[in-house]
Amino acid sequence: MWYGSPTDTWCRPKPDAVMPLSSLALFAAVYAVAVATPGPGVIALVARVLARGPGGMPAFILGFLVGDLVWFSIAATGFAVLAQSFAALFIALRYLGAAYLLYLAWRAWTAPVEPMSVEPLSVESARGGGRLRLFVGGLALTLGNPKVVLFFLALLPTVVDLEHLGALGMAEIAAIIVTVLGTTLGAYALAAARARRLFVSTRARRAVNRGSGAVMAGAAFAVAAR
Repeated sequence: MWYGSPTDTWCRPKPDAVMPLSSLALFAAVYAVAVATPGPGVIALVARVLARGPGGMPAFILGFLVGDLVWFSIAATGFAVLAQSFAALFIALRYLGAAYLLYLAWRAWTAPVEPMSVEPLSVESARGGGRLRLFVGGLALTLGNPKVVLFFLALLPTVVDLEHLGALGMAEIAAIIVTVLGTTLGAYALAAARARRLFVSTRARRAVNRGSGAVMAGAAFAVAAR
């Protein structure tokens, strides 16, 4: 719906208008490419599944989802400038995310090699504390991830007219974020879980664990150095 006289050169949409399907499709496509491009979050997810199994991944992915929604809310509500006042906080979150990656790397490197029928992390992930640690780790990693910050504060305004984005439009984009990010990360986790089953020998499992630990440690240093 539009307001203004038919002769107006510029007629702006009402703040509560439904976003055009073409605009939603464009955002979904750009966001999907950004999410699917391997970054620290994807690397951490895949490496952890390879090393420790898929247990607890819903909580880990939920942390990424909440982090992306937080940055989207900051961009959509015009608080991007205010967020710059808390730059020190986000730097601290970046280092916290890097520290969590190092923790996961150490756990993967030192994990005992169990028979394939046993998932060492399943018991841990069944506990509230294990799920909470995974959620907080994913959230901190996302809030301090320069790739996510760049997308929502720099790239998003070129794709979506944030100045005239109403509550309904925000809800539509938030739904796309949840669907695209959840589906993409879930697919990565599923692929990693299937690949993990190819390594059945003790020697191969130990090599996967240590390789995953090394990858996560490298990602941690990359996050901290940005």
